[in-house]
Amino acid sequence: MDYPARQGKTGADMQRDTDQFEVRLARGAEDLRLAQSLRYQVFVEELGSDGPLVDHDRRLEADRFDTVFDHLMLLDHGRSGNPCVGVYRVMRDDQAAAAGQFYCDDEYDLGILKRSDLRLLELGRSCLHAEYRGGTAMMHLWNGLAAYVERHGIDLMFGVASFHGTDAMAFAAPLSLLHHRYLAPEDIRVHAHAPHFQRMDLIAEADLDRVAAARALPALIKGYLRMGGVVGEGAFIDHPFNTTDICLLMDVKQVSQKQLGLYTQGRHT
Repeated sequence: MDYPARQGKTGADMQRDTDQFEVRLARGAEDLRLAQSLRYQVFVEELGSDGPLVDHDRRLEADRFDTVFDHLMLLDHGRSGNPCVGVYRVMRDDQAAAAGQFYCDDEYDLGILKRSDLRLLELGRSCLHAEYRGGTAMMHLWNGLAAYVERHGIDLMFGVASFHGTDAMAFAAPLSLLHHRYLAPEDIRVHAHAPHFQRMDLIAEADLDRVAAARALPALIKGYLRMGGVVGEGAFIDHPFNTTDICLLMDVKQVSQKQLGLYTQGRHT
């Protein structure tokens, strides 16, 4: 699969923390292959996902949207083998218009967002190599994301985040917590499509152990919530990808520069 190099994104879109680590956008087909290789390790080998364009022989996790997304990569230049240890896919509304849709259009009715005057950015396929979890790697990716958001004047970020597995009752407590405490305002509240719509209010708020429910949230979702994230109405059961998805939304105006990591050490202009 060929990934066209994008122009004008090698300055403000690049950050270095040390000579070893770098956050930047993918520049061509080889970079995309490295990102897809990491995604295969995480989504296919670890989590049991699959899809029509997944290449098991070459161990690449791919889909039809890869050529229209930008791919934000965390590279460890001191690592042997694949230096890509973190990935984020990002797609602006102008890119989605050219592609004919957002990725999330397949799971959620995004009409209320598209009818707004907001500058939109879709996030997806966020993952880290197992050896880099629990440290600063996710912060590095968020720093790169913050620079991208600022560069393109983004107003609202959104994307699906997942619980791994398709039995919603296994996630009844965290899903109910999201519905009762983090439901998006009506003016940006997207809705999951039928027939894969799954109610999230599975436990009444009065009966919910909020501490235990919060503890059961995936780390990435917790991070978004700490930055002011809210969720759409209903979860989406994605059987091919073996996930129960929620749609997270973040109003950039409500996210402080400190929270997003803007202007941190090593930023290049």
